[in-house]
Amino acid sequence: MTGRLAGHHALVTGGGTGIGAAIAAALAADGAAVTVAGRRRAPLDDVCRTLARAQPVVADVTREADCASMVQSATATFGPIDIVVANAGAAQSAPASRTALALWQHMLDVNLTGAFLTVRAALPGVTRRDAPPDRVRRVVFVASMAGLQGFAYVSAYCAAKHGVIGLMRALAIELSRSGATVNAVCPGYTETPMLEASLDAIVAVTGRDREAAREALAASNPGGRLVTPEEVAAAVRRLCHPEAAGITGQAIPVAEDAG
Repeated sequence: MTGRLAGHHALVTGGGTGIGAAIAAALAADGAAVTVAGRRRAPLDDVCRTLARAQPVVADVTREADCASMVQSATATFGPIDIVVANAGAAQSAPASRTALALWQHMLDVNLTGAFLTVRAALPGVTRRDAPPDRVRRVVFVASMAGLQGFAYVSAYCAAKHGVIGLMRALAIELSRSGATVNAVCPGYTETPMLEASLDAIVAVTGRDREAAREALAASNPGGRLVTPEEVAAAVRRLCHPEAAGITGQAIPVAEDAG
C-alpha cells in the first residue's frame, strides 16, 4: 500500500459510524493500516470491509481492561500504534437543574475518561524510543465546539469536552520531547447518527418540527450549516501528515463555511 502514511498503524475509536468511520477511511486512503474500535461489531465490520488494511476490535472505552485488550489486539495484527484518534463519544441533553448524577457521570465516562483510557493504553506505542526518526506519531482527540464554548442544556457534555481540551494541552507538554504531537479537532454540529439522536430528543421534548430543529442547529455553527464527517476527517488527516510535526497543543475548530 502506498500513501503518505504507508507503513503506519492508526487506532480510531468510535469508528463504526459517523466521524470515526470517516476518519478511518481518510487515514486508510493515505496508506495507514487501521484498527477500527467500537462497542458494536456489525458496523465495525461494515467499515473495515471498505478499507484496504483494517481490522475491527470490539471495545468499550469506559472500561480500563477493554482499552488494554483493544491495544493488545491492535498491536498483535498491525504492530505498534503510531497514531491514536480518541473519537468515541456520546451526547445527552437536559437542563442543569434536571441533570441527574447518572447522566453527568455517563457524559464524563464516555467523553473524558474514555478518551484518557484510550490514549493512555496506546502511549507505549506512540512514544516508543525505537521508532525511526521520520516516523509520524500522533495523538488526536475529537472534542467539540462544546469544548471551546458553552451551550445550553448540555452542561455535562460541555464539561466533559472542556476536560478533553485540558487533557490534550497537558499531554502536549508532557510528550513534547517524545516526538509525538497532541492536538484536538473541535467539530460543530455534524451530520452523524449522534445528531439524529439529538434531533429525536429535541422533537420529543419540545414538539418542534424536525426540520426546523435541524435548521436551528445548523444556524448555530459559525458557518451557518452542518459540518460533514468528511470535513472533520480531513482536519484529522492533515494533523497526521509529516508536515504537521510542528503543530501540537492546539484545539482546532471545524465549523467554518467551506465556501
